[in-house]
Amino acid sequence: MEKSKYYVSVQARTINTHRGDAAYEFEIEAGEEELVQLQELFDSMDEFDQAGYWRAHQPFLEYSHDPENDGYDYYLKEIYRRLSDWGTEETKRHIATMDVDTI
Repeated sequence: MEKSKYYVSVQARTINTHRGDAAYEFEIEAGEEELVQLQELFDSMDEFDQAGYWRAHQPFLEYSHDPENDGYDYYLKEIYRRLSDWGTEETKRHIATMDVDTI
């Protein structure tokens, strides 16, 4: 499987092929299958983010009792895990310093 370099922004949920296309946080080397997986993770995280927006208007629910936030956190951790797996050495080092398990 042929792999190419991609520039990923978790914040913007984007995957670009050229460094100058947009701001990014991480560089990865991935094939088509990995790109599909990453996009699906971004899509799932976005669904929980949208659901959390509506839930946020119910002030009586605490964060720790909120399945929308739990789902968002799960997908965010999965994204960072995959970025670490597919990332350049610099990406791997950076994610290792982020203490992602506390999200």
